[in-house]
Amino acid sequence: MKSAHLIKDEASAPRTGAAIVSPARFLGTDNPRHLRVIHGLLRRPMPREHLDEVAGASNGPDLVAGLRRLGLEMPCTRTKRKDRDLFDCWPGVYHLTERDRRKIGTWLRERKSGGRA
Repeated sequence: MKSAHLIKDEASAPRTGAAIVSPARFLGTDNPRHLRVIHGLLRRPMPREHLDEVAGASNGPDLVAGLRRLGLEMPCTRTKRKDRDLFDCWPGVYHLTERDRRKIGTWLRERKSGGRA
C-alpha cells in the first residue's frame, strides 16, 4: 500500500494540472443543500463528515465543487490527526475565506433587496 506524504495544514488544490477559474463574484444559488452548506460554514469550519450531515447528503465534496464553480474559494485545509487506532491521518477541513464571506454577504444583500439571484 502506498502511503501519502502530506504537509501539515496543507490546503488542497486540483491535481489535474488545469487551473480552475471561478467567477470574480459569487453568482448565488437556490440549491437547498448549497444553502445549508453555506450557512454551516459561515458558523465554523467543518470536516467532510460534518458537511455531509449539515447538507443532508453524502456528497459534500461535490457540493463544495459546485459552490467553487459558482465563485467561492472554499479551501480544504488538511490537518494531522490520530484515527481511532492512533495512526496518523490527514482529514480535510473546509472553510470560507474572508473573500468568500464578503462575496456571500454581497449576494445576500442583493438577494434581499430583489437584485440578482
